[in-house]
Amino acid sequence: MLAAQLRPSPLLGQRQKPEPPAANGAPPAKLPELPFTELDIAALRENAPQAPPRPAAAAKPRSAGAGKKGSSRALTELDMMVLRGKDQVPTIQWPQKNSFIEVAWDQLMDSGADIYSHVRRGIKELPTTKAFDKLVGIGSTLRLQADKPVVLLLGSGWGAHSIMKVIDVDQYEVVCVSPRNHFLFTPMLPSTAVGTVEFRSLLEPVRVANPFVDYFEASCDKIDLDNKVAYCTSKNAYKDGRLPKFEVPCRFLLPVKMHTTLLEWDDDILIVSVGEQPATFGTPGVAENCFFMKEIPDSVGLRQRIQNQFELAALPGTSEEDMKTALHFVVVGGGPTGVEFAGTLSDFLREDLKKKYPELMPYVRVTLLNSAQTILTQFDARMQQHAIENFKRVGVEVRTGMRVTGVTQDTITLRDGEEIKYGLCVWSAGNAPRPLVQQLAAQIPEQAQYQPGEKPSKLAVDPFLRVIGARDVLAIGDCSLMVGDRLPATAQVAGQQGAYVAHLINRGFLPLQGGMDQPPPCKPVSTSELMDNMRDATMGDDEGQAVIYYKKPFNFLNLGALAYLGGDSALTEINLPFTNIKLSGQLAYLVWKSVYITKQVSFRNRVLILFDWVKAQVFGRDLSNF
Repeated sequence: MLAAQLRPSPLLGQRQKPEPPAANGAPPAKLPELPFTELDIAALRENAPQAPPRPAAAAKPRSAGAGKKGSSRALTELDMMVLRGKDQVPTIQWPQKNSFIEVAWDQLMDSGADIYSHVRRGIKELPTTKAFDKLVGIGSTLRLQADKPVVLLLGSGWGAHSIMKVIDVDQYEVVCVSPRNHFLFTPMLPSTAVGTVEFRSLLEPVRVANPFVDYFEASCDKIDLDNKVAYCTSKNAYKDGRLPKFEVPCRFLLPVKMHTTLLEWDDDILIVSVGEQPATFGTPGVAENCFFMKEIPDSVGLRQRIQNQFELAALPGTSEEDMKTALHFVVVGGGPTGVEFAGTLSDFLREDLKKKYPELMPYVRVTLLNSAQTILTQFDARMQQHAIENFKRVGVEVRTGMRVTGVTQDTITLRDGEEIKYGLCVWSAGNAPRPLVQQLAAQIPEQAQYQPGEKPSKLAVDPFLRVIGARDVLAIGDCSLMVGDRLPATAQVAGQQGAYVAHLINRGFLPLQGGMDQPPPCKPVSTSELMDNMRDATMGDDEGQAVIYYKKPFNFLNLGALAYLGGDSALTEINLPFTNIKLSGQLAYLVWKSVYITKQVSFRNRVLILFDWVKAQVFGRDLSNF
């Protein structure tokens, strides 16, 4: 009853290479004008080049149900429908960014679907068999037993955790590979280093976040895009010292068929969400002598080292010079991590250690070094100045314009030659790419033009978070770089990107080839959708594939920024549709606490953190060292 025969489109089949431009330099042909549903795509094409007219096909009878008023209602959620000819590649104009209210409304609607998914998952029984058959031995390859498409997820941070929470495990078999078997609420990591909050209060195990995800505790060392295989190594060794190695194929030999009569699809999806690692910028001695603030082991080591420095200074016979060196705590980096650690450390010193080591307090110093001329550059000048003044009040010395050129066991050397004696140094001066990201970007020639330097540092992605130049590969979080829209490397961005990707694939859209000149993600349309929603399916050559394109690119909803300064003072910037609310001082501190409690990923974490705060306030922070 359709007016056009439907056949598989090349775009939805196996890997296709982009068509080369015409010899005369002419732009690619635009789709012929066709009668579309009420949800037209004319706005998308208004600046597209005109194509030569094609002969019209003979008029064909319209189906009985076609053309009803409101027949495009089903497409309002699916965004747009196009009938594509066999060899036609549409010229896509990227949609404009949505407003704050539009993005907030979209995320609110998505939250309703997420709640339904969580409730359904909560009453679902765990499968009795795993989807993968593990082959024992070095260099093993996992074999798929399920009949669902596979999503291979690398990482367990903000972006990956958001995907695991939202993704529909009834549609996809999700495999997570990460050396860390838990999600970590990183904004509060400085609080764990001084005992305000316990480490496990900030964690949620991967197997708890989504019990239906196949998790493997290992690091992905290499990705072979040509063969679509990820090579992984476990961090846990066997008794004889061997490190388990295995391979996760991203395209399995077992074909995966979509439940549709339009096409057979055997492509699985790879999502890279491995984040970044601390950057040393090649500064000598940093890796050997400094602490970082990235993972729980960093925080555990810091907590022990702080206590050790006080016990060392308290030993009989320790000279004043040695006391000053041992109790000089230096923080390098004026971003949120460095500032918040300096603030929480000052609280620990004044509120707890001062009571136990009163004779040592005259020798205690906290210094914050930053190479820029100010700190907390994401805030305005007035709030930056408030932060500096608050640090003076709580006893933190702020030195800006100071670039560190070397670090030894007890000395920090600055660019002007000054040497600073220290007992503990925390390095939070920035992040650097992980080797896996560099290796993956180096495989893709199209990535080179988007890299800020000579060497690959991030995976360039298009507005739909698809890795440019790769097929069925997405990247989110700090390891990605969205072309045309520079986003901050924050947990807020990564979490929203993870939810966006999960919703995209939950709705059945295929990522396909990533690129600024590639069509958006799309999916085939079932016969019933066509009958209910199309006014007329007339095409010139009676060939084509009914396709729904996903027209909504990722839009970041910037809710604001927070920073704790110590002394029950903080900076808060809340973004609203028509204004920004900027707070500082104790009121901002209350907002800081409220937001961090609200943003916890589970009720368990909220209860534990509230308990830790009350415990620290009533009994003080624990000074045990072991």
